[in-house]
Amino acid sequence: MVMLRPDQHHLCGALRGWEYWAADPPGVLRPWEPTESLAGPVHDIWCRPGPDEPWRIQVILDETSNGQWVSQRDPGIRRAMAEIGKISSDGIPYLAPEIQLFYKAKQPRPKDQIDFLAVLPHLATSQRRWLSEALTHSFGTHPWLDQLAC
Repeated sequence: MVMLRPDQHHLCGALRGWEYWAADPPGVLRPWEPTESLAGPVHDIWCRPGPDEPWRIQVILDETSNGQWVSQRDPGIRRAMAEIGKISSDGIPYLAPEIQLFYKAKQPRPKDQIDFLAVLPHLATSQRRWLSEALTHSFGTHPWLDQLAC
């Protein structure tokens, strides 16, 4: 799940009574109290219903600046806030698929490749263009670029 850093405290209202743990780089989990504001470089919060329960949700904190979403991986990759989220036909919000694919593109695993191929036919020309430009900007070359050609 992705949440904007300024909205991090809303997590506690959505998951009342759960445990929250911040992942301090380089990967040390520590308890997170909702009164603490997590600043970068902390980008992950792990959540579980109780101390003897398995982890259920990983929340990734994303950055914003001047009304734009800013990629934590590459601050040169930005998008207007109004363009980063979508709403499904049954009212469920989700991250724009081209942004999700951008996250998966860093070191694509076999399941990321499967996701890319499943989503590709559904991407509009503008979404393909954005993903292609983001991949080129961040990585220079990438195996998905040829398939994204419009």
